Amino acid sequence: MELLNLKNIDLEGKRVFIRCDFNVPLDEFGNITDDRRIRSALATIEYCLDNNASVVLASHLGRPKGKFDPKYSLKPIQKRLHSLLHLDVQLAKDVVGEDAKKKVANLKIGEVLLLENLRFEEGETKNDPEFSKALANFGDIYVNDAFGVSHRNHSSVSGITEYFDNQHKAAGFLLQKEIQFFSKLLNSPARPFTAIVGGSKVSGKLEALKNLLPKVDKLIIGGGMAFTFLKALGENIGKSIVEDHLIPEALNIMEEARKLGVKIYLPVDVVASDGFSENANIKLVTVKDIPDNWMGLDIGPASVKLFQLAIRDSQTILWNGPMGVYEMEKFSRGSFKLAHTVAETFATTIIGGGDTADLIKRTNLDEDMTFISTGGGASLELIEGKVLPGVLPLIKE
Repeated sequence: MELLNLKNIDLEGKRVFIRCDFNVPLDEFGNITDDRRIRSALATIEYCLDNNASVVLASHLGRPKGKFDPKYSLKPIQKRLHSLLHLDVQLAKDVVGEDAKKKVANLKIGEVLLLENLRFEEGETKNDPEFSKALANFGDIYVNDAFGVSHRNHSSVSGITEYFDNQHKAAGFLLQKEIQFFSKLLNSPARPFTAIVGGSKVSGKLEALKNLLPKVDKLIIGGGMAFTFLKALGENIGKSIVEDHLIPEALNIMEEARKLGVKIYLPVDVVASDGFSENANIKLVTVKDIPDNWMGLDIGPASVKLFQLAIRDSQTILWNGPMGVYEMEKFSRGSFKLAHTVAETFATTIIGGGDTADLIKRTNLDEDMTFISTGGGASLELIEGKVLPGVLPLIKE
């Protein structure tokens, strides 16, 4: 898949509208706790400025209900951009209102304007054509560098592209990098190729599992979703999370893996707890011995060793989803130990954004991974084999 390239567009004297993903985590005081998504967009922004363009930046933050909410203002983003770009970044008071229009009209070459939160407008998530057109009026060139929302059929992601021809729209450098990594991963991985899939539910990863099966050599299943597979095999899972209606699907996946010669690894022991809290009692048990009123919230040490053995000879590793409730210290050890093992391999290691990226950040192993995606939902849809709505209009014909 080849995308329209920003480097093939003449930016001299143009106004470039860049859709970024600045949906970063904030603490209770409104301070940014992780600016990786902002830093990931700098290359595209600086390239446009270096080529004598002016830049209009657009992003959402959080989930405001289609109206202004100071809690979701992009002021913290403006401040961080100012310090990272080492230049003044203006912030419009609205999205497509009078203040935004005035600031866009007065924007000079080499200047940067940040629009207010896109989701302050109802038209954004509804992919409203009028709102898309209003956004398109703010740029001579459209650039999508927001991989994290490219699976959304929103105005600033897909609707806006209808107002630009192929000579006036392109993928930003971050989006290009994401698509290239996942395309190579799924089409020509170095082998053995191991996928680690976790998270709470099978339903959220079902299509990804089906699409991965013909492509991988080994499939490690952990997290809450493992219990649906374990129950399908007749194990007593206590009060662990399970999706009974998907047991037939779990059996089908295991049967298909057998036919394809793909080795599936499931937990053999767990950290079981009598409650979903830091203060709950815990004990290590095999998957055959989980008490009726207890639940598994992390993989146990034997499972860690089993998974480590599966990982160590891998040449390519894709990880999407934690092995347990890693946010609680009592249930984080399995995920953390596995993260260190993945980091120590010589494999190409790709982390599928979302919770998995957060987990890697908590272990301070960011620099030891080959690539950490900026989009959880978007990366999952790529793994499922889908073409993202924000990417489709940027595919080179």
